[in-house]
Amino acid sequence: MTKYCKGCGALLQNEDQNAIGYVPTLDSSYCQRCYRIRHYGDVTINMQKGIESAETFEKIDKLDGVVFWVVDLFAFEASMIPRLNQKLPGKKIVLVLTKRDVLPKTLTDRKILEFVDDRLHEEGIHVEAAIILGGLLKGGEECEHSIELLQEALRRYAHEQNAIFMGVANSGKSTLINRLLSSSDLTTSRNPGTTLDVVTIMNGDHFIYDTPGIENHHSILTHIPAKDLKTLIPIKPVRPLVTQIYENQSFAVGGLARMDVYTNGKATVVGYFSRSVSVHRGKLEKADELWKKHLGGMLSPALDTSLETMHTYHAPHFEGKLDVVIQGIGWFCVSGDIKDIYVKVHKGIFVTFRKAMI
Repeated sequence: MTKYCKGCGALLQNEDQNAIGYVPTLDSSYCQRCYRIRHYGDVTINMQKGIESAETFEKIDKLDGVVFWVVDLFAFEASMIPRLNQKLPGKKIVLVLTKRDVLPKTLTDRKILEFVDDRLHEEGIHVEAAIILGGLLKGGEECEHSIELLQEALRRYAHEQNAIFMGVANSGKSTLINRLLSSSDLTTSRNPGTTLDVVTIMNGDHFIYDTPGIENHHSILTHIPAKDLKTLIPIKPVRPLVTQIYENQSFAVGGLARMDVYTNGKATVVGYFSRSVSVHRGKLEKADELWKKHLGGMLSPALDTSLETMHTYHAPHFEGKLDVVIQGIGWFCVSGDIKDIYVKVHKGIFVTFRKAMI
């Protein structure tokens, strides 16, 4: 009989059906929440915002081993953890970049690593090494190659030490570990916050730890209703949406974000979003009317009911190409003769302006 759920790490209990860790009988291996997720995709207790970060870092800090920091390449900015080295003092950190298969194949691994190195330097984060993985969801040759890379990294950087897998909620830690161990024990879901406590797994003479997802209140994925996550999270390679503009234009990402572009002449806007996300383009002068009339209808999904409740970001002046990242769901790459860019999102959601990834 196990004391903790094999799928999410929660302490098993049979007293409160509405609380974490409930099981009808204490001889169960999985809590009822994990059972519903695994068999029906039904999240009975939503922990979408992740576990409180200070609590999670405290647990990770007490574990003995090398940290493998799992970062979703597609949702890179939402996966960043500021001051990571200060939060885990003395811990060796290896960066594991996942979802390579979601990004365009024209983007080389070398370019990805250069981009990542620059962003880590800007954030003041030091890692021992970085590896790029793909194909973890669909399996096949790419997945097998990725697991070989991960196994080599474990041998090289965690030799005779435990491995601690950590990352923000929905970064794919449990899926990665299941693939690594050729197992399906850990509960996985598109819903952030599936892992609720540290799960300890024996691997030869050492332990692998799966840890709860670090909370990120600034990503759309932690605010959107669970039913809409399937629309926003890509599992297939994104198809860049390329647009040439010659006048002021507005771009709506469903009803979640709106980017207004003021141009002095010719400009190019490229969108990188899940194939299931609708991106509407129109003249800027008609954008307010469109939102008032269609927000929550044609412009769906949405978190707001009007423009008045949304926050506005103003892009800095730039030369070359600029990524406008709506944390959690994708980004626009803008270049050309641009005068101004304004972005409207739900209050609390972060928009990041960065040097172009692609």
